[in-house]
Amino acid sequence: MNIHHLNCGSVREIEATYSGPPPAHAVNHCLLVETGDGLVLVETGLGLDDVRDPDGTLGAEWVEMAQPVLREDETAVRQIERLGFSPSDVRHVIVTHLDVDHCGGLPDFPDAHVHVLAAELDAALAEAPSRRYRPAHWAHGPNWVTYSPEPGDDWFGFTSVQPKGLPAEIRLVPLGGHTAGHTGVAVQDGDRWLLHCGDAYYYHRELQASPHPHPLMDLVQTSSEIHHDLRLGTQARLRELVRDHADEVTVFSAHDPWEFARLAG
Repeated sequence: MNIHHLNCGSVREIEATYSGPPPAHAVNHCLLVETGDGLVLVETGLGLDDVRDPDGTLGAEWVEMAQPVLREDETAVRQIERLGFSPSDVRHVIVTHLDVDHCGGLPDFPDAHVHVLAAELDAALAEAPSRRYRPAHWAHGPNWVTYSPEPGDDWFGFTSVQPKGLPAEIRLVPLGGHTAGHTGVAVQDGDRWLLHCGDAYYYHRELQASPHPHPLMDLVQTSSEIHHDLRLGTQARLRELVRDHADEVTVFSAHDPWEFARLAG
């Protein structure tokens, strides 16, 4: 499978916590996976409606906090077109969760099957509208495909779920704590795996043996968590995964611009 790393929505500029990397805009890191049966989009980032009417779709409070750049050429749909595909080629979308910056592009792929944990969809429908969940992103009536994490299959010590209609090289890997139904997405890339961790962590130095959170990004993640101890437990397990299986799994998060630069080349 051919895999593309896409930034589908730059937000506020941040600095690294150590010398070397230049300041960079935080990203919305998405994957576009070419399969034998069409395209699979992992996360959507911000969509066309978000760029054109940010206060209406994303909410003024979120816009003020995140300071999105709002460039149409960064939306998933425009990047997919530049790669030579049609939006209708995207047959499946997988979202780690339904926060505004992770599913804003859903309306740009109205015919795709949208894979999400059932607990996340239930929470979003019950809570919206809120700063976290914005009903404009699913007003078109997506083709939801929902999952419970149990029973599941083992994936490097984590529970994993096989998404319906997708190849075995793609797995949902629930990573709890950030939202009610937050999941990672594992994609096999040759003899290695990629693990998109969504918002299970925000900054690459959080996965070091001695974690060093980013002050600004840590403020965002702690203020938006629903279960503090579960989130920290998830991060501890991800550190173990990196420690024990770095030669088999590449782990990355949704918003770290330095991780994105390394993987996107």
